[in-house]
Amino acid sequence: MKRATVVKHEIIEQNMHFLAVYLETENSCIVLLSENEDKLGTLAIAVPKPQDLLGPASSSILLGDRNAISARMFAEYLASRKEKIALVSVYLKTINETQAQSILMKLLEKVVRIEPQKEGATA
Repeated sequence: MKRATVVKHEIIEQNMHFLAVYLETENSCIVLLSENEDKLGTLAIAVPKPQDLLGPASSSILLGDRNAISARMFAEYLASRKEKIALVSVYLKTINETQAQSILMKLLEKVVRIEPQKEGATA
């Protein structure tokens, strides 16, 4: 039985902390992207297209509307990249969604790329 992988990472940009928590299971990925503290924000889900169909993953907002564009964009990106169901939450307190998109994309790339640590190690 394979266990879920959990990766945490943070970066500082424009004198603000941006945090990511990434959880990956055999059939899904969940990412929390937030500013200053780990919080649930606007939540989107995306399902990858079957391999024989062209086009982006299909997505929908499950919760909230404040950062809907970013949440859907990142969920579709992750679902397409990992070929799994993707849930992405975006919580921004002070920075504008448009300004934060490039920062959050950089953070998302870091947590998706980081190799999981061995069992018993801390992230």
